[in-house]
Amino acid sequence: MFTGIVEELGTVAAIEDQGDAIRLTLRASTVLEDAGLGDSISVNGCCLTVASRTDDTWTADVMQETLDKTSLHGVQVGDQVNLERAVTAAKRLGGHIVQGHVDGVGEVLRRSPSEHWEMVEVSLPQAMSRYLVDKGSITVDGVSLTVVEAGDSSFTVSLIPETLARTTLGFRQVGDRVNLETDVIAKHVEKLVRAYTKEGTS
Repeated sequence: MFTGIVEELGTVAAIEDQGDAIRLTLRASTVLEDAGLGDSISVNGCCLTVASRTDDTWTADVMQETLDKTSLHGVQVGDQVNLERAVTAAKRLGGHIVQGHVDGVGEVLRRSPSEHWEMVEVSLPQAMSRYLVDKGSITVDGVSLTVVEAGDSSFTVSLIPETLARTTLGFRQVGDRVNLETDVIAKHVEKLVRAYTKEGTS
């Protein structure tokens, strides 16, 4: 589990194409301070497992399912990515509950800069829209954000200078693809309500 509070920007150091998977090597520092084999690290919102590491790099296996369903499919050597270690019981939950299980991929539709913040509009698969509400939570490329306005096919978020400076959302351009994860609590509530409604009408 993660919180959506990015710890550092890592850099893609190498990509090994294995046909139906890739081995992704990332250069980092903060997330490697206590990382061991088998640990989970979020990469642009995707939960990946440390398969090997050196003093300043770590490698993960990315299977076809992940490549098909996330923006990691188009990652290139030299790209910067958002990194976060799995949360511990003693850590503050500064964002919200993030699983690192991407629900879909959106596209940056519009950026509207202001003096102290920037409004960004992102598209989303329509099936995901029912889990978004105004002032609710959404994860974009692993960043926990508050929804400003939730629509049927897109949503807006307001980015503060800290987010712009410390995450990939500071340089994502219109047309760029981003990983999206909705609030898992909303999905559980929906399933429970559907089961209750079905039982009540049977």
